[in-house]
Amino acid sequence: MKKGFDNQKYLKMQSEHIRERIAKFDNKLYLEFGGKLFDDFHASRVLPGFEPDSKLQMLLQLKDQAEVVIVISAEDIESSKIRGDHGITYDLDVLRLIDAFTESGLFVGSICLTKYNGQPQAEAFRRRLDSMGIRSYCHYKIAGYPNNVSHIVSDEGYGKNDYIETERPLVIITAPGPGSGKMATCLSQLYHEYKRGVKAGYAKFETFPIWNLPLKHPVNLAYEAATADLNDVNMIDPFHLEAYNKITVNYNRDIEIFPVVKSMMELIAGESIYKSPTDMGVNMAGNCIVDDEACRDASRCEIIRRYYKCLCDRKITGESKDNLQKLQLLMNQTGVSTNYRMVVGAALERQEETGGRPAAAIELPDGRIVTGRTGDLLGAASSALLNALKTLADIDQEVDLVSAASIAPIQTLKTAYMGSRNPRLHSDEILIALSASASDNELAAKALAQLPNLKGCDAHSTVILSSVDEDVFKRLGMSLTCEPRYEEESRMYHKK
Repeated sequence: MKKGFDNQKYLKMQSEHIRERIAKFDNKLYLEFGGKLFDDFHASRVLPGFEPDSKLQMLLQLKDQAEVVIVISAEDIESSKIRGDHGITYDLDVLRLIDAFTESGLFVGSICLTKYNGQPQAEAFRRRLDSMGIRSYCHYKIAGYPNNVSHIVSDEGYGKNDYIETERPLVIITAPGPGSGKMATCLSQLYHEYKRGVKAGYAKFETFPIWNLPLKHPVNLAYEAATADLNDVNMIDPFHLEAYNKITVNYNRDIEIFPVVKSMMELIAGESIYKSPTDMGVNMAGNCIVDDEACRDASRCEIIRRYYKCLCDRKITGESKDNLQKLQLLMNQTGVSTNYRMVVGAALERQEETGGRPAAAIELPDGRIVTGRTGDLLGAASSALLNALKTLADIDQEVDLVSAASIAPIQTLKTAYMGSRNPRLHSDEILIALSASASDNELAAKALAQLPNLKGCDAHSTVILSSVDEDVFKRLGMSLTCEPRYEEESRMYHKK
């Protein structure tokens, strides 16, 4: 678990660079913020040392200058679009984001509903926002968008949109998910600002692809794996190459739309200071990599994780939003197979040693591999977790931190009173049992204290785990993958 990224350098350099960009305009910058602002675990996995909340911490250094505008498509509200990682609708996620930003110390100025056409659910959402004292504005669909530039940049285009009143020099435009209309909102605001005599600017913040890493660098290929559902493709920025004779990397959608964006900015402001989509970006992450090989290694592992997730999605639901063939191609491009992650081979080997019973493996921070198998008392994931804590605490594997006698009542509760068919303890249950033992068992307390050291560890299971086990590994900050098979393949129904 070598550190490959200097997080403190990133926070300092990134915030300074954004301040410089604000100063290039009339002290007003609309910053389109792509990707996750909170819990960016993809970035922390491919750039070891990058903290999941780094982007938030960076913005907090600018909080006195910044305000947030959250953009949501009225069409997404009307269709009750679900955010997959949280399992809630986009409109509820807007409320979640407001709370999260506010609790973190960032000022949320307002909400903008794009593609608004009086949709009933969107109207109900506006009333809800109004009742909570939150300002909302409407932007409308524009005929000919995005190609009819002269119509878009006119009183009949952006001119019909509400002008979002903002108070601070840096306006962060963010959204619950892609396709919400962040860029259009920024450009609409620029149109209105120039009408008011304010020479505002626009910039784009995207962590990936990293513009100053090679096109086929594993970090950039891992971004393609992360967006396999969108079919994003990293490309050499031809506009930057032509303007500066310098090779930089961007992705297809930004490159394709750049001529349109540049034309709009020229119509709005009379000129554009940007000669390429790379120019529009403000990302400094590539300058903060301190161990390139550590980041390459982490990114190769991330591509394999995405591959396993796709396989398991197909096994569970019969389909996947990700493109399996593309993920296989990315693995080929980085020259790895699934066994590149040491935990995969270790788990499969342990399964073979135990006569085909499910097994799991965990790679500890120092590179040691710990395994666990399915037994009468514990599932494979619970067993591996307990063995990992023993190893970290330097406790002999033969020591019972939780006695069979204390496990038996829990099994009775599960099967006799709560209707479970599986008497073995899940990961959360063994951790609760370990916590209970810690009050009068010094070794159990010693093992429990090692839980924080599992953060960032790799894990693999030879069967698809229950959602309970998956959630425990996620909460511990571990990177889990599973083989795309069930413990009982003959069953027609599998409760995850």
